[in-house]
Amino acid sequence: MAETDRDDLITILEDEYPEDTIPTIIPMMPLRDVVIFNDMLLPLFVGREKSVKAMEEAVGKDRFLLVVTQKDPGIENPKPEEIFEIGTVSRILRMLKLPDGRLKALVQGVSRARIIKYVRKQSLYRVKIEVIDDPPIPEITLKVEALMRNVRENSEKILALRGELTGDVAPILESIEDPGKLADLVASNLRLKIDESQKLLEIVDPVARLTRVNDILSREVELSSMQAKIQSDVKDEISKSQRDYFLREQMRAIHRELGEQDEKLQEIEEYRKKIKKAKMPQEARKEADKQLRRLEQMHPDSAESSVVRTYLDWLVEMPWSKSTADIIDIKKAKEILDKDHYGLNKVKDRVLEYLSVRKLNPKTKGPILCFVGPPGVGKTSLGQAIAKAMKRKFVRISLGGIRDEAEIRGHRRTYIGALPGRILQGLKQCGTNNPVFMMDEIDKLGADFRGDPSSALLEALDPEQNFAFSDHYLNLPFDLSKVIFILTANMTDTIPSALLDRMEIINISGYTTEEKEIIAKNFLFPRQIRENGLKPKNVNISPGALTQIIEEYTYESGVRNLERELGSICRKAARKIAEGKKGVFRITKNTLSAYLGIPKYLPEMDQDESQAGLCTGLAWTYTGGEVLYVEAALIGGKGELIVTGQIGEVMQESARAALSYARANLPALGIDENIFDNLDLHIHVPAGAIPKDGPSAGIAMATALISALSNKPVSSYVAMTGEITLRGRILPVGGLKEKALGALRGGIKTVIIPEKNKKDLSEIPKNIRRKLKFIPVSHMDEVLALAFEVDPTKAES
Repeated sequence: MAETDRDDLITILEDEYPEDTIPTIIPMMPLRDVVIFNDMLLPLFVGREKSVKAMEEAVGKDRFLLVVTQKDPGIENPKPEEIFEIGTVSRILRMLKLPDGRLKALVQGVSRARIIKYVRKQSLYRVKIEVIDDPPIPEITLKVEALMRNVRENSEKILALRGELTGDVAPILESIEDPGKLADLVASNLRLKIDESQKLLEIVDPVARLTRVNDILSREVELSSMQAKIQSDVKDEISKSQRDYFLREQMRAIHRELGEQDEKLQEIEEYRKKIKKAKMPQEARKEADKQLRRLEQMHPDSAESSVVRTYLDWLVEMPWSKSTADIIDIKKAKEILDKDHYGLNKVKDRVLEYLSVRKLNPKTKGPILCFVGPPGVGKTSLGQAIAKAMKRKFVRISLGGIRDEAEIRGHRRTYIGALPGRILQGLKQCGTNNPVFMMDEIDKLGADFRGDPSSALLEALDPEQNFAFSDHYLNLPFDLSKVIFILTANMTDTIPSALLDRMEIINISGYTTEEKEIIAKNFLFPRQIRENGLKPKNVNISPGALTQIIEEYTYESGVRNLERELGSICRKAARKIAEGKKGVFRITKNTLSAYLGIPKYLPEMDQDESQAGLCTGLAWTYTGGEVLYVEAALIGGKGELIVTGQIGEVMQESARAALSYARANLPALGIDENIFDNLDLHIHVPAGAIPKDGPSAGIAMATALISALSNKPVSSYVAMTGEITLRGRILPVGGLKEKALGALRGGIKTVIIPEKNKKDLSEIPKNIRRKLKFIPVSHMDEVLALAFEVDPTKAES
């Protein structure tokens, strides 16, 4: 018969089957997305080459075929390890051979079986199996009988909820008295996932299998009941909406008969007046009229009408033509800036220059200023002072952590809860189209799969484009050219270059101790006295105590922590007054610890004396300049370099460059050429919990390394900054002003800088240059001569 099957299109197997003895070695066919249970009839379309050959071999012999489900349905040709171990021996009842080579077959599950061994894997799968029979049940107990009855009832409930219950179902379920067969019948008709069906198939004990089926049925009954309830509620809601519609139409007819105005017509008329009052541009007016006509034709309670209302509300409330008149008095503006901020002359001059140009040419485009500096130096308050000087409204938004482009450009109106972006929200809030608009933390913008907010800002911050800024929500051009945008950042490294190109960068460095004393005396302390309910006569702080607070209780470039410490003093004084104590509370150096506790910051212990292998470098961070100590030590080894202190790749490369320079110049430095034969060199940068990176510590690392090798101490009053090359050349670095302030705070007297940074000294205030001695160098030989021989007393002169 197998020979005739190759030519015939249809093969109908004989009704007289041979005996039901299942052979131990039979062909196996993997299935993609179905699990066959015992006695289950299943039509199959077979197209894979191995599966076709397996079915043809089974038909040519005893028609027995092991059907096993594969673990991943997406695999075209599964390997043995990608197929489950337990499947169902099935009998092929009918087979149809299609013209395209595929087979259509009807199979029926006969018995569970476990794969013992794969006998053949090449052209088809032939496996050795072990038949798994259900263990016999001695008797049907009351518990088992109740379980079977529960399964029958739940099956009928599910079919009833789905609308599939017929009169033949109950007799069929009642006729099955074997728990295992009942479990297999119900499981084969449930819509289960592959993993869940396979787990059921692998449960051998009939009662345990029926119990699991009962649990699944109970869950399915709850899901089907909830689904039916939801459908019923939706149907009732539709009926209610139709009823409400007819009642409202009747009410409108009654209002018309009584001569009363319809609420909907009244709303449309109000919108029409608001649109006229808003004085929109022609394109916006056209869109507003179009949306108003749409609203007029909609049912007032439809979902779409609420979307249109919200959109119209935004259109009529936007300040299309509302501006504040600039009252520009240059002298008064200078007084306002000087009143709120001490120093910052470069920034103030730039603002006054803009105001002067604005006074002479009112139509000039607004600048895009970006204040870059450490926290607490007054970047945000400067923006408020500019708005105050120009009599303009002030709007501030924080961009830190924003990752969604829609936060800038807004959402499309198709989304539920859509709103315009932060820029248009701020303009609507202030009510004018020419405010001073401050965007804080521009350097902390993020980006992810929702878009890049920094790219969305390019249009808003470009004076040549922002006269027609398009927000996704309004979908209309809005003129931002009258807005003065001011941005703030702690550093420019993380700002995209295209965005940085559109901004005028104004660097704001930290304050010296003298400047902090003046700021605290004239601005911070009087403000804290007012905010804590005190009067100037209640509390007094001596100059010495104020200096001690700055040097020993704060360590910052700005004055934010300084104001917190002054606020803490005022609060303690306020408590004493509230408790009934009288008199003036005088804060001196002797009484300061009673108010603020022990000092938080003390000078480094290493600074007290010079040591071999210890060198002072200077680092720039987003919080300002800091002193950076570099330590080098020689330990037993084979000439390897060990670098620790959580330093970045660039700084590690500087350490390797310093070592290479030292090794190349050992004879010139007077060091034994064989010193590295038995020694390793360990370079460590303290404060290991803080990440550090950058090339400017190169000469400090080289100096510390050579100091350790030659056992010559480096002056503790000398700090240095610069990048080193393999030839010993010193390359320029950035942030010199911030590093100078950090050196001053660290008690440094002499600073060694690259020769090419000499031009940057003009940016450093004169009072700092008087206190620090800057020595420009161009080669490492000069650095070593200065580091090993500088006399601190001479450096002060």
